Amino acid sequence: MTDEIYMQRCLELAILGIGNVSPNPMVGCVIVHENKIIGEGYHQKIGEVHAEVNAINAVLTTFGDEAPTLLKNATVYVSLEPCAHFGKTPPCADLLVKHEVKRVVIGNADPFDAVNGKGIEKLINAGIEVVSGVLEDKCSYLNRNFFTRIKQQRPFIILKWAQTADGYFAPLNASQKWITGAIAKQLSYRWRSEEDAILIGKSTAIIDNPQLTSRISGGKNPIRIVIDKNLNIPLSNHIFDDQAKTIIFNEVKTEVMENIHYVQMEDMHFYLAQKIAFQLFLMDIQSVIIEGGIQILNHFISANLWDEARIFTSTIVWNEGYKAPIIKGKVLENLPLGDDQLTILAQNKS
Repeated sequence: MTDEIYMQRCLELAILGIGNVSPNPMVGCVIVHENKIIGEGYHQKIGEVHAEVNAINAVLTTFGDEAPTLLKNATVYVSLEPCAHFGKTPPCADLLVKHEVKRVVIGNADPFDAVNGKGIEKLINAGIEVVSGVLEDKCSYLNRNFFTRIKQQRPFIILKWAQTADGYFAPLNASQKWITGAIAKQLSYRWRSEEDAILIGKSTAIIDNPQLTSRISGGKNPIRIVIDKNLNIPLSNHIFDDQAKTIIFNEVKTEVMENIHYVQMEDMHFYLAQKIAFQLFLMDIQSVIIEGGIQILNHFISANLWDEARIFTSTIVWNEGYKAPIIKGKVLENLPLGDDQLTILAQNKS
């Protein structure tokens, strides 16, 4: 189980990059010599050095002149196949070859065309022992956003809403009415800092006038995406402030005004979910939370374009209102949050 223990540490390191490395994957790396960790690192920010570089630099810094000998007899654990191409940084596979490491243990292969087995091939051709597939399912789940974008050419799509105990989503009188408590709100803010974008429809923007920011000290604000076919949302709305980049899909114009990006679409009443998903893919948006309203959520549900649903259910009873969406999937978690219940579903894959 030794390989699994060190790979688990790679995953613990990798998750530290959440919200900061997209559209790259989250990657952790641990370097072990004679059953002792001598260096570790993770991919910290898009455009900066990768996990393997940070781990090797840790060894070089800590051990100085001893480092080259230690590395030649070390096992490098990395949660994703080392890259084999020149992107924003040089290939990590070349770095491991340069330091003549003895063994490399990999969580899973990188499906990106420029890598996809080429990193493993470089290591093997250099005479390095390679083991792959260690904690593969856990490594894949960690980077589900990245794998969805590469394999399906669309972002990882998270549906999120709150509903009353009797299944209502919004009041009939188009007023703002809170359903969940403080814990659910704080969790929602954290999610915003972890994903690339958040999407709402026109009615939600007008009725709730949300800021769609993370509210977390030091947390990253997501890109705000709004569906407003005829540009009816008042310019005084919070989405037009300077807190985050805002994309407004509409049928009127394409224009950029500081942080507000208007993107024109044709025939938005046809295949809206599919068009949005493809546009976000082209924009390098790797994950999106769709918060409503009901019509937008149902567009994505009926198109079968979603990966995860996060549903808060309160103890409040309304007796009337607009019914929450109906969705079926595999239950990943059921968590009590104060007086609320959080259910996380994954789409059943055929």
